[in-house]
Amino acid sequence: MATNTGSDSFLASRVDAAALPLSVGDLLVIVAFIYAGTLRHGTVPFPPTSVAAVGALLGVAAPFLLGWVVAAPLIGAYSAGAAESAKASVPLAVRSWIPAAVVGLALRATPYVDGGVAVAFAVVMVVVGSVSLGLWRFVAGRLG
Repeated sequence: MATNTGSDSFLASRVDAAALPLSVGDLLVIVAFIYAGTLRHGTVPFPPTSVAAVGALLGVAAPFLLGWVVAAPLIGAYSAGAAESAKASVPLAVRSWIPAAVVGLALRATPYVDGGVAVAFAVVMVVVGSVSLGLWRFVAGRLG
């Protein structure tokens, strides 16, 4: 008889297959609000038709996407019940975004990632990311 290791059971309790469709929307929302910011600052054109423009967008988004991929399962953004209602889903997304943004900001503070971290940028990332993901999860909860 096979037994689960502690890490298997921890991850299994944090990720429910029924909630995984939310992940596609979450990732798209993160890229979308980051793209909106790059448009506002003129760093990526609309539409990003060149390989360089897409690369620039992904370069800005990558640290935050990595933060999300690490934080969301640990916090429980895809846990059992996350896809059942907006009441459950929205707080999980916001609670997951805050550490995800911190990871992204920490990566941007290193010499290996372009962009740096200004206080205003950090505040905008946390607030706009929380609102964007919260709105998406609210709509998804209402439609689901």
